Amino acid sequence: MLTVHSMPGAFSIEECDRIRDLVALQPANDARLVGLTRDHNIRRADLVWLDDVPEAAWVMGRIIDLVRAANRAVYDFDLREFAESPQVARYGAEREGHFGWHSDIGEGQLASKRKLTMVVQLSPSDAYRGGDLEVMPSHHVVAGDRAQGCATLFPAMLLHRVTPVTDGERHSLTIWAHGPAFR
Repeated sequence: MLTVHSMPGAFSIEECDRIRDLVALQPANDARLVGLTRDHNIRRADLVWLDDVPEAAWVMGRIIDLVRAANRAVYDFDLREFAESPQVARYGAEREGHFGWHSDIGEGQLASKRKLTMVVQLSPSDAYRGGDLEVMPSHHVVAGDRAQGCATLFPAMLLHRVTPVTDGERHSLTIWAHGPAFR
C-alpha cells in the first residue's frame, strides 16, 4: 500500500533528547559526501550512524517493534532485516540544511532491497523553521508530523524531501527495513 503512516509518541521527548545528546558527542559526516549521488547539493546535513554509538544500542529494539507494528497494520511487506545502521541527521539553518526530492530505493545492493522507510522527529517542532518532511504518495504531498517523537513511515520507493531549514536545527532518525526486491 502506497500510504504515509504516522505513529505519534513512538519515542518519548526524553528519549529523543537522549538520542540527540548522544549524537552530539560523536563526529559527524557531511551527508553531501555520503553515497553515490552525483549532485552533492541535493542534501545538506550532518550524519551520525547509531551503530557507532554503543550507548544508543537500545534504540534498535524500539525501531524493530515500531516497524513490525506498522508493517502488520498497514503495509504487509515481506521484511527480513535492517541491513543498514539507523542514521541521525542534523539539518541546520547555517547551511540551509535540506534534502531534495528523492526515493530511498535504487541502485546498489542495499538500496535495491529497501522496502520501508521510517523517519522519527527528534527535535521539538518549535526548534526550527522550514525542515518539513514531505512525502508524495500520489499526485499530492503529505507532510510528516512535526511532533517530537513521532515516527513517519512510508514505502521506500515514494518520493520525499526535507524542505530547507531557515532557522534553528532539525534532528531526525532514519532507518530502512529491507526485504526481497519489489516485483
